[in-house]
Amino acid sequence: MPSETALTPEELYRACDPASLDFESTEELDNPEGVIGQKRAIDALSFGAGIGSRGYNIFVLGPNGVGKKTVVRKFLAEKAAAALVPPDWCHAHNFKDENRPRLMRFEPGQGAACRRDMDRILERLKTVLPASFESEDYQGRLQRIKQDFQKRQQEAVKLIEDEAEEYDIALIQTASEMSFAPRSKGEVMEPEQFHSLPKAERDRFEERIEELQDKLQVVAGQFPKWRTEMQERVRELNEQTIREASEAFLEDVERSYPEHEALGQHLKAVGDDLVEHQAIIARLGDEEDPDSRAAFEHLFTRYRLMVLVDNSEQEGAPVVYHDFPTYQHLIGRVEHKVRQGALVTDFSLVRPGALHRANGGYLILDAEKVLSQPFAWESLKRALYARQVRIESLEQMYSSVSTVSLEPEPMPLDIKVLLLGDRYTYYLLAEHDPEFCELFKVQADFEDDLPRGEGQDMAHARLIASIVQREELLPLKAPAVARVIEYGSRLAEDKERMSAHAGRIADLLREADHWARQAGSDQIRVADIQATIDQQDYRARRLEERMDREIQRETMLLSTSGTALGQVNALTVTHLGSFAFGRPARVTATTRLGSGQLVDIEREVELGGPIHSKGVLILSGYLGVSYARERSLSVNATLVFEQGYGEVDGDSASLAELCALLSDLSGVPIRQSLAVTGAVNQKGQVQAIGGVNEKVEGFFKVCQLRGLNGKQGVIIPRANMGDLMLDHRVRKAVSDGLFRVYAVDHVDQALGLLTGRRPGRRRRDGSYPPSTVNGRVEHTLIRYAKLKQEEEGEGGDE
Repeated sequence: MPSETALTPEELYRACDPASLDFESTEELDNPEGVIGQKRAIDALSFGAGIGSRGYNIFVLGPNGVGKKTVVRKFLAEKAAAALVPPDWCHAHNFKDENRPRLMRFEPGQGAACRRDMDRILERLKTVLPASFESEDYQGRLQRIKQDFQKRQQEAVKLIEDEAEEYDIALIQTASEMSFAPRSKGEVMEPEQFHSLPKAERDRFEERIEELQDKLQVVAGQFPKWRTEMQERVRELNEQTIREASEAFLEDVERSYPEHEALGQHLKAVGDDLVEHQAIIARLGDEEDPDSRAAFEHLFTRYRLMVLVDNSEQEGAPVVYHDFPTYQHLIGRVEHKVRQGALVTDFSLVRPGALHRANGGYLILDAEKVLSQPFAWESLKRALYARQVRIESLEQMYSSVSTVSLEPEPMPLDIKVLLLGDRYTYYLLAEHDPEFCELFKVQADFEDDLPRGEGQDMAHARLIASIVQREELLPLKAPAVARVIEYGSRLAEDKERMSAHAGRIADLLREADHWARQAGSDQIRVADIQATIDQQDYRARRLEERMDREIQRETMLLSTSGTALGQVNALTVTHLGSFAFGRPARVTATTRLGSGQLVDIEREVELGGPIHSKGVLILSGYLGVSYARERSLSVNATLVFEQGYGEVDGDSASLAELCALLSDLSGVPIRQSLAVTGAVNQKGQVQAIGGVNEKVEGFFKVCQLRGLNGKQGVIIPRANMGDLMLDHRVRKAVSDGLFRVYAVDHVDQALGLLTGRRPGRRRRDGSYPPSTVNGRVEHTLIRYAKLKQEEEGEGGDE
C-alpha cells in the first residue's frame, strides 16, 4: 500500500514568537509606524505629487481596506504643509455683462478682508449718499438751479406781458396755460363788453392778441429746452454730489490694495455705476417709499464682492477629499431664488465646487463614485484638459429650461487629482477611455499583503500600535500582537505574508478592546483576540451551521468512512461577504463504451462556470495522453457534483473529478475518509488552488460531526503548503493523530492515497503494470477500444 507522509502540525501553521517582539506591551512603542511595506506606492505618490508637468495626476489602485485613503491623506498632508498657500478668489458684478460675473484673484486672506472692507464702505455709502442729497449745500445748489430756470422763464414771459400792457391787453396765467384778454381801464373786459366795442377796435385787439400769441408760443417753445438744461444741471449736480461723497470711500479701499489692478477697475466701475443710477439715490433722499428702497438696496448688492474661495485660514496647500462627487459638487453651481414668481439669480448665488476649493493643492476622489455620477467624469476630464474650471448649468447646456442663468468667468486650475479605486476600475478605464491615460499618468499600486519574517514582525507590531493609539484602544500585550500577526497571515492565505487589509485588522482590535473592557482588563490579551475571531465567525456562521445540520441528518449525502467506486469528496468554498467557509461535496463519475465524449452535467445544465468547464475538458486531454496515445479514446464519461443546486466555478475540483473518473475506469474504490482539492493539468501535475484553509477546515468539521477516527484527512496540492494557516483545532487533531493533511504534486500520488494501491508507473514499452490502478484503467480503455472496433466492423459488414 503506497503512502505519502502526512504534514506535521508545524507545517500547517506559522506562529509568531512573542519573544521575537522587543516589547511587552504596545505602550512601549513611542513612534509607531502608520505605513509599512508600501514603498512602491509611496514612491509613486512622491513622484506624482512632485512633478508639475501636465497630465501627471495619480490613480491610487489596490483592494479596498488596505488603507489607501488614510495613507494618501497622511502623505499629502505632509507634502501640502510645505507648499505655498494658494490665492483667494472672489466674484464681482460685471457692469458690461451682468450674466458673466468677473473673477478676481487675491493673495491668501485678502479676498475675505477685501470683502469686509467693501461691505463696510458700502454700508457707509448707503447712509452717506442719501444724506448728501438732504444736505443744506445740495438743497441750496438745487434750489438755485430751479430758481434760475424759473427766473429765465419768468423774464421771457414778462417781456411779452409788458408788450401786451402797451396795447391794453392782459396776460392771464393759470396752472395749465397762458392766454391774452383785452383790458379797459386796467380791468379785463367781459365778453359782452368786448362785443359791444366797434368792429374796428375789436379787430385791432384780435390782431394784437394774435401777434402776442405767436410771440408767446415762440417763448413757450423754449421752455422744454430750458427744462432739459435745468435737468442736465441737476444731473450734473447729482453726479458731482455722488462722486464727492463716494470717491473718498472707494479710494480708501483701493489704497489698501495698491497692486490689485482688477480691484481698482472694479471700484472705478462702482463709482461710475453710482453716478449712472443717481436718480435712484436722489429719489431715495427726496422721498423714500418701499419701491425706491428696494431699488436702492438691489443697486448696492451689485457692488459687493462674493468670496468664492477663502484660504485665509489655510496652512499650506489644501487637501480636499470629496465623498459625493456629483457634477455640481465638482464644478460648482449657480443657485436661483424666486422673485415675483420667477426664478432669478445673480453673482452672489454662485457656489464653488470641490475643484475650486482644492485649487492650488490636491483633490482626492473615489473613482467608482465619480464614474457613477452623471456628467461628473466628463466634466472632471474637461477641467483637467482645459486647466480651468468653468461653472456651467446642465439645464442651460442641454436647453432643458428657459431660466436665465449665469456664465461666471472660468477659474485657472492648478491642481493634482488623486483617484482612489481598485485594479479592475483602473484597467477598465485604461482600456476603454483613451483620455484616461493622458490625464492620469501615475499609478500608485498598493500591495495586497506585506512580507513576514526577520525584522518584519516588529514593523507589523508598530503598525498595530499605530492603530491602537489612533483609535485610543487598550494596549496589547506582546502575545496578543503575535496573534494579530498570525491572523493577518490567515487573511493573506500565506505563511510568508501578512494581509495589508488594515481595515480588517482595525476591526479586530476594536472588538478585542470591547471584550477586554467587558472582562475588566486594562490590556488586550491573546484570549481577547481569539474571542473576537470566534465571535466574528459565530455571527456569520448561520448558513454554515444549517448545512452542518443537513449533513448530520444525512439529508446531504456524504461519506467519511468506507470506500466507493467512482465517488470522491471534493472541497468547495462559499463566500458570504467577508466570511468564507469550506464544505465537502460528493463528486461522482460514470464511464461506458463510447466515442471519447466527457460530459460535464454542470455545464450541460448551465450551472458550471467557464473555469470549471475548462478544468473538466483538461481531463479528456489527460486521459488521451496517459492511456490512449496510439488508439482512439472509446469511452463516454459523465461527471457531476451531487446535490449541487447552485453555480459551480473554478478548477479546484478537477483533481477530485479525475480521481473519481479513474476509479470508475479501474474498478478500484476510493476511500471516503479522505477529501481532495486541487487543479490538474494535462500532464497530471497538481496545481495550487484558493481557499485551502477553509477547505481543509470544512472537511475537518464534517469529520468532527461524524466522529474522528484517525483515518480521515485532506489531500491538497503541495504548492499550497505555503498558504496553510489552519485553525488550532485542526492542528491539535493532527498532533493527536486524529486527522491528516497530505500534500501531493501529481495525480498518481493522490490516486495512491485514495485507493490504497500503487498507481503504477509507465514501463519502457509505454504500458502500465496490470495490477496497478493505471494498468487497470489502461486495460479498460483497451477493451473499450476493441469493442468499439468490433462494433464499427459489424456495422461495415452490414
